[in-house]
Amino acid sequence: MLGEYRIEGRRAAEIAASVERGVGAGQLGPGQLLPPMRELAATLGVNPNTVAAAYRTLRERGVIETDGRRGSRVRSAPATTARGSLRVEAPEGVRDVSNGSPDPALLPALDSVLATVAGEYAGRPTMYGEAPVDEEFARLARASFDEGGVPAGPVGVASGSLDAVERVLLAHLRPGDAVAIEDPGWGSLLDLVPALGLRPVPVAVDDDGPLPDAVARALRGGARALIVTDRAQNPTGACVTADRAAALRAVLDAHPDVLLVEDDHGHGIVAQPLHPLATGAGKWAFVRSVAKAWGPDLRVAAFTGDAETVDRVLGRQRLGPGWVSRLLQRALVHLWRTGAVEPEVVAASYGARRDGLVRALARRGVEAHGRSGMNVWVPVADETGAVARLLAAGWAVAPGARFRMEAGPAVRFTVSGLTRADLEPLADAVAYAAGPAPARSYG
Repeated sequence: MLGEYRIEGRRAAEIAASVERGVGAGQLGPGQLLPPMRELAATLGVNPNTVAAAYRTLRERGVIETDGRRGSRVRSAPATTARGSLRVEAPEGVRDVSNGSPDPALLPALDSVLATVAGEYAGRPTMYGEAPVDEEFARLARASFDEGGVPAGPVGVASGSLDAVERVLLAHLRPGDAVAIEDPGWGSLLDLVPALGLRPVPVAVDDDGPLPDAVARALRGGARALIVTDRAQNPTGACVTADRAAALRAVLDAHPDVLLVEDDHGHGIVAQPLHPLATGAGKWAFVRSVAKAWGPDLRVAAFTGDAETVDRVLGRQRLGPGWVSRLLQRALVHLWRTGAVEPEVVAASYGARRDGLVRALARRGVEAHGRSGMNVWVPVADETGAVARLLAAGWAVAPGARFRMEAGPAVRFTVSGLTRADLEPLADAVAYAAGPAPARSYG
């Protein structure tokens, strides 16, 4: 089963370390099936519980994955190999349209806000034992959730969307559980799920969001959680429509025990209305980061959900960092109160660049997707070749491999650094680099 590699050890930590050495040395390759626990225990002369503990440790570290009776195998990509490393560095003279960051010109100034908050803090500093969520932050966040039709629930604060999603998943799932996840989807999330010892199940998407049939297959196959991006989906720009939301709710109704996690990181930068899937029943969480509209370095995301989920997340948070800085929460309160960001203006700015690029590509016969947000997704026949040709033409783009599992090859462009004058030259370069249209679309 393992070829010439021999797993060694008498204790769980030693057995786990032996497997990790084999993976690191390339002697246990991706997809390599490991011996059943009882078989390995007999070979090593140890109790099966010792091997079970070793395998559990390996799952939690993201080294292996377990698929029920099919056994445990080495993950297809090591958890330590982040998808973010699949990138093209932009040399001097090359425009970087790969990074996914917002336009700094559209972010609010923070100097006066932080000074005001610091002044308030001087009069009443936050101390241990205080509520983790600022009362006014919670009130304003809840009002915004209500405006978008998000079901009632308590409000929590996390250090960004990924932090919130991780905490929600850990509140309900255990290593080996399957999670239905968009494909193509957010690269950091595609890394996070297996790193938690969970098994990602790809769900195809189109411009309207996850395909209901694909979600239904994943849930029938045993997925215990579904993660959906409501708007500005990264990398495709997909936006869940009212009809698609209704269809997905019908699928979820047939699986009431599935944990639903919604990510609305596009809040504040999109013109499209929100159509949340959560109805208030079952286990659910709705996460909204401030990164794209108010600034990535604020590291704040508000979330809500059913009372049990929010309570579990906040309870575990108290045992770690304790809380997200109330200084940052108060800064957001001031930004929200003063209307420092005008969502309509920001959405129009990104929309003009995104839609302009999609239209320019369409005139050249190139398929492109970007209904909302700041990214455009272009399916290509040869991903590596397209990336190389674009680099030679002066454009550094994000390889689609950063964002996909089973979806076809593509490249992603971030439009936040583009001007109107850039659109036609970039479209010319893409038309040359993309080659013949691929046989399958991104979904």
